[in-house]
This record gives sequence, structure tokens and C-alpha cells, in this order.
Amino acid sequence: MTLGQTPLISIVVVSFNMARELERVLLTLTPPYQQGFKRGEIEVIVVDNGSLIPPDPATLPESVTLVTVEYPTVSPVHAVNLGLRAARANLIGVLIDGARMASPGLCRYALLAARLHKRPVISTLGFHLGQEVQMKSVEKGYCQAVEDRLLASINWQENGYQLFNISVFAGSSQNGWFMPIAESNALFLTKELWDELDGYDERFNAPGGGLVNLDAYVRACELLDSELITLLSEGTFHQVHGGIATNQKSPQASWEVFHREYMSIREKTFVVPERSPLYLGTISPQVFNSIKISGEMLLNSLS
Repeated sequence: MTLGQTPLISIVVVSFNMARELERVLLTLTPPYQQGFKRGEIEVIVVDNGSLIPPDPATLPESVTLVTVEYPTVSPVHAVNLGLRAARANLIGVLIDGARMASPGLCRYALLAARLHKRPVISTLGFHLGQEVQMKSVEKGYCQAVEDRLLASINWQENGYQLFNISVFAGSSQNGWFMPIAESNALFLTKELWDELDGYDERFNAPGGGLVNLDAYVRACELLDSELITLLSEGTFHQVHGGIATNQKSPQASWEVFHREYMSIREKTFVVPERSPLYLGTISPQVFNSIKISGEMLLNSLS
């Protein structure tokens, strides 16, 4: 494929003051790290939402486009929608938190999943780097320096599946592979389905977007005549960066505050979607442990 042609897949990445994290993220979203793709086949759209030092376009990979939010707010929702409008591929993924590294088959299997149904809703699980979810680990000294050493201990650039060895399920994916999740940290829909959702709901204006990513996943799962497809052995891995929801204890960023906003918009309490997915993927050895843990949690829930 030559540059200038329509990409096979587009990924929207929202960034805010995360130069350290973004460099790794972009490496994991582009070939050759993303397996099975040639130069120009993956389009990455970085939407900067008011960073003190915005990314320098000259330092970004060739297949990465930078979009700058003219009037940034504490919510990344408008930034997501700018990215969705700029995306050129028919299949578009969203990483509302641009600090999330990806597994090597994320794009390959998302593209395969999109061929299984005319209206695919493609979900991925989220993980936190470290031995605990970062809401807990940062209180015990986990920080960027510790995380840098952790990442340096594995050869993730050559085998990104090793990221599973140094991470745990994120809170919204705490039930593991085989039970319902609260959100997808890399949600892929066709352009048609994103249009049906009207993107992310810009009424969510809490810091970090509040529960908007959970809301988008719920609404995607509710799309008529759609097929929910979960990618096995693929996921995203959150780097610590002082983010509102995962790394700080703030009265403005509590579940109670976020949920009040959700209820004011949706006029109902948030409920995790119970929809059963179709699974697609090849189980890599590095995922065996999380598969085992997930199976045990599922069996315990049935007993």
C-alpha cells in the first residue's frame, strides 16, 4: 500500500501532557510492532487536548496525524469526536486515554473481527502496568521511574505480549476475559456505527470525561443487529501518568461525582452490559495466567 491511499484501520488517541507515554504508545500502534501491516495501512490520529508542550509533528511517525483542540477542556470528549471526524478508514478504534500501550495483534484481529459481521462492536480488555491496579500501587510508591525500570526488564519492543507478564486487569476489566466488562479501553466500530452513536456524548464534561467511555461502550453494545466481538490475547496497558481517574484521589474525580453526572444525562444508574461476546484471537503463552485466573473467577461466580 502506498501513502495517500485510504488506510485499513484508523486509531484515535487523545493526549494530554504525556510525552513520555505517547512515544511508547505510538510505537505499539504502528508497524512493524503491529503485526501484519505495511507502512501506511494503519492511520493514527493523535488529538492533543491542551498539553503545556504539545507533541512536535516533526517527531511523530509518518503515519501519525496530529490534531490540536482549539479550545481544550478538562474533558477529552470533544477531542475524541474531532479524531473520529478526521479518521479516513472504515474501521476506527478509540483510545480515550493516550497513555495505553497496545498488544501486537490489536489491529490485525480488530480488522479480522470487522469481517465477521456487518455491524461489529469490537471490544478489548484493559490492563494496568505493575502488580496492582494503579489506584492502589501509586499509594505504595509506584511511579514513572519504577515503571520505566519495569518496562526495561522485558523486551516488549520485540515481543509486546510480554506486557501481560508485568500487568494486571484494570478495574473496569476486573472480571477477566470471560465475564462482562464495564468498558473497552480500545473500542473499534465501523464509521457507520460511530455515526449512529453520534460519537462520544459531549454532555460528559467531568475531568477525564467521567464515565463517558463506559457510556460509549454501553451504547455500542445496545446497537441493534450488532455483534459484540472480544479480542482474546489482545489489550491495552495503562502507563502511570497522573491521570484523573486512575492515578489521583480527587474529590472532583470520584466515582460518586462521575456517576451523578452519568445519571443526570442518562436518567438511570450505570449497569455493566451483560451481553455475551464472540471471541476472536490466538492465545499467546504470556496470556495463559490471565486466562487461568479468568476461568477460576468464572467458575467461582457459578458456584
